[in-house]
Amino acid sequence: MKLSRLSALLLSGLLLSACAAKPKSDYDVGYDFSQLSTFIEFSPTQTNDPISSARIIDAITDALTAKGFVRSIDHPSFKVTYAFKVENKPKDSGVSIGLGTGTWGSNGGISIGTSVGVPIGSDSAKIQTIQIDVIDTQSNKLIWRGTDKFNFDAGGAEKAEDTHNTVSKILSQFPPQKQTK
Repeated sequence: MKLSRLSALLLSGLLLSACAAKPKSDYDVGYDFSQLSTFIEFSPTQTNDPISSARIIDAITDALTAKGFVRSIDHPSFKVTYAFKVENKPKDSGVSIGLGTGTWGSNGGISIGTSVGVPIGSDSAKIQTIQIDVIDTQSNKLIWRGTDKFNFDAGGAEKAEDTHNTVSKILSQFPPQKQTK
């Protein structure tokens, strides 16, 4: 009995982790990413959230240097910029309907039930979407773009950590790996 419960728990955890969204990325398939070694990051010209902007720049620098790229103001082989936006998304209604069947002794039955969630806090969730662009310095053309998002309720340390983790997830796909057939 304990083994089947453990198996069910492990299976549900595996299924939930498989449902986790991966960052999306796109790139110039004809570009030779192996020539990239140095970078410089730059911020958008205007931002109404300088705290988030600074967090994103720091996370980009951390992620790229961890991959072995060197920050270079004088001779970068690529430039990195970003954009971000915050949207309010309505939270789920919390209403669910269930249908079940069962037996008791020699009797059987069907049951229908409903459940209504009690709203606590705000009716909407905030979602921050981060887009990172990599631009070749010689041609000034976009060669790679990655995007991901995360939910947040408030700022502070939790949002800073979520920002760092999201940027790291996005840049985990850079540079793109050649597909083998």
